[in-house]
Amino acid sequence: MQHPMKRRRFIRNGIFTLAGLGLLGGFYAWQIEPFWLEFVKLKMPVRNLPKELHGKILMQISDLHVGNKFDYKYLIRSLEKAKEFNPDFVVYTGDFVSSDEGKVEYDKLIEVLQACVKGKYATVGILGNHDYGTNWSQEAVAATISKLLGDNGISLLRNQQQEFAGINFIGFDDYWGLHFNPGKVMDQLDPTKANIVLCHNPDVCDLNVWGKYKGWILAGHTHGGQVKPPFLAPPILPVKNKEYTAGKFELSDERTLYINRALGHLIQLRFNVRPEITIFELESI
Repeated sequence: MQHPMKRRRFIRNGIFTLAGLGLLGGFYAWQIEPFWLEFVKLKMPVRNLPKELHGKILMQISDLHVGNKFDYKYLIRSLEKAKEFNPDFVVYTGDFVSSDEGKVEYDKLIEVLQACVKGKYATVGILGNHDYGTNWSQEAVAATISKLLGDNGISLLRNQQQEFAGINFIGFDDYWGLHFNPGKVMDQLDPTKANIVLCHNPDVCDLNVWGKYKGWILAGHTHGGQVKPPFLAPPILPVKNKEYTAGKFELSDERTLYINRALGHLIQLRFNVRPEITIFELESI
């Protein structure tokens, strides 16, 4: 039988060890993983893609969340790293700012946008719910952000489509915002084009708005939950369909959804959900 003193020492050391691991894990989730950017690389087969675009790079950047919740200089450093990939197309899938603080940090957004990655052929964006300000209802905030995006070379699509160098980008306005109207653009869908849809909130994938669309849908919004316990689902996801966490999903009617885990954060806390910039290699099929 173990001596009582040794048993107490063992228990005490175990408690200190667990406390130390807890502190270490908390530090990691607060100071390390939120800034440990991952470049995720995937193939993107696209119907009707011109042969000359086979092998070209499309980069997805999502959810910058410029504000006061974390050091926005991290975003600039990340964008500078992303430029090393020399992307041919760049898409920004919404939430350029954090608006739940009651004030939009336009000066910081301008600084970040001046460093934004641009594609050789096109740089395209859509708005997210935060880009509509408090309660996603401030038209003036969306208008100001839209102008800043345009001033910095990002072609904004709001229930619109535009073709660049052989790819037709279809951009939905945000599902929770003031002008969500995908029918406005999907009613004009030309299935003979190389179409790619940009849609901030993946819950839209479950709505009856897609018609004959077959192809990729690039989304953000979820941040992958930002915290994901091993072998468990993220405890917090801002979507109705809790299957829509992060990554690639094969949907019905030959649609493929990809949810980017976000470059920024709503709060400076991530565990098992690193920030992401996605690098797609285009393939003709």
